[in-house]
Amino acid sequence: MSRVVVMGQGYVGLPLSMAAVRAGHDVIGFEIDPHRLKMLDSGESFVEDITNETIIAALDSGRYHVSDSPAVLDAFDIAVITVPTPLRDHRPDLRYIENAVELLGPFVTVGSLIILESTTYPGTTRELVVNGLQQISGLSATSDFMVGYSPERIDPGNPIWTLATTPKLVSGIDQRSSDAVDEFYSALVERTVPVSSCEVAEMAKLLENTFRHVNIALVNELAMFASDLGISIWDAVDAASTKPFGFMRFTPGPGVGGHCLPVDPSYLSWTVRQRLGRTFRFVELANDVNDHMPDYVVERLMRALNRHGKALSTATVVVLGLAYKKNSGDARESPAVGVIEHLLAAGATVNVCDPHVVETQPPAGATLTEFGAELIGSADAVVVITDHDAFDYDLLAAAPYVFDARHRTSGANVEYL
Repeated sequence: MSRVVVMGQGYVGLPLSMAAVRAGHDVIGFEIDPHRLKMLDSGESFVEDITNETIIAALDSGRYHVSDSPAVLDAFDIAVITVPTPLRDHRPDLRYIENAVELLGPFVTVGSLIILESTTYPGTTRELVVNGLQQISGLSATSDFMVGYSPERIDPGNPIWTLATTPKLVSGIDQRSSDAVDEFYSALVERTVPVSSCEVAEMAKLLENTFRHVNIALVNELAMFASDLGISIWDAVDAASTKPFGFMRFTPGPGVGGHCLPVDPSYLSWTVRQRLGRTFRFVELANDVNDHMPDYVVERLMRALNRHGKALSTATVVVLGLAYKKNSGDARESPAVGVIEHLLAAGATVNVCDPHVVETQPPAGATLTEFGAELIGSADAVVVITDHDAFDYDLLAAAPYVFDARHRTSGANVEYL
């Protein structure tokens, strides 16, 4: 088996590391975050899809080690880059990929395989990874080492579509690289899907999430119009979903979050603007709609409180959910943050409940607290942002008013997005 380095031990890198250990590889989890490093070394998981027992078993096997020392990268056979690719000032920020390439470059040898999983714009694998590794190592990517791209498709908290069960796109800069990438992942997942080039795989990843982003924006804007027209968007979506062809169900919400939807479409839009000098209008419109959903949630809450004779500036509001999605602890780019910030700016007292989030604190001024009857009874309003199964929604009957952005609960005191 191979010596595998996984650069980054987050929501993508940690499940991949555990799968590689199960496949028999010796795995080095490279992680620069000292808090995550300490947790993993102690057998503690911060990713809900990976249990503490799984990490402990990997450590006990002697085939999983975590470190932040570049020295551990020596003599790797396969390196997988799973680092973040955020936006900075609406532009792709590839510094984490660049840093990973700089760290790996001195240790690349003849026969090494380097795979990029991080979401990025088409051309990154060849322009940044291949060129960077060749310059640092002095070796050739076509004759000495291999490079491929295989976009991550992790859906945190999804018990059905996991790393193993989700089809894995694989690609390489040439056939030799593509075959090597396919061979590696074939031992980790049930099905691989080879594609013709790294650029196709990079574009496919952006297409997947741009499709979701645009359709969520469509139903979010419809939700606002439907509310003004006195129509239940939820009933309309249910009705449309009975059509067995030509329709795919998307539901409205308080905005989009996570590592994909708020970022990936903007990568594609930026690429079109930079290389073609044109505007990707669908993405720009979707960004505008989805980015302003937290504002809309607070506006609806303020109007409702006014109807009840209460000003938002003097209200105590309980926000259910800090994570961006149900039953997940992932709070990256969560719309809950925007909602909380708007509530605080309006002068409200804000209490936040989320039993899943362990790495993220709410915005300064808000209090992270435990969900319970006393908390709900003392609130002027409750806002359901993330509909975790862990919440006892029956307790919401005691709240004077509930704004449910996820259509999770019901009652005379409940109003839906």
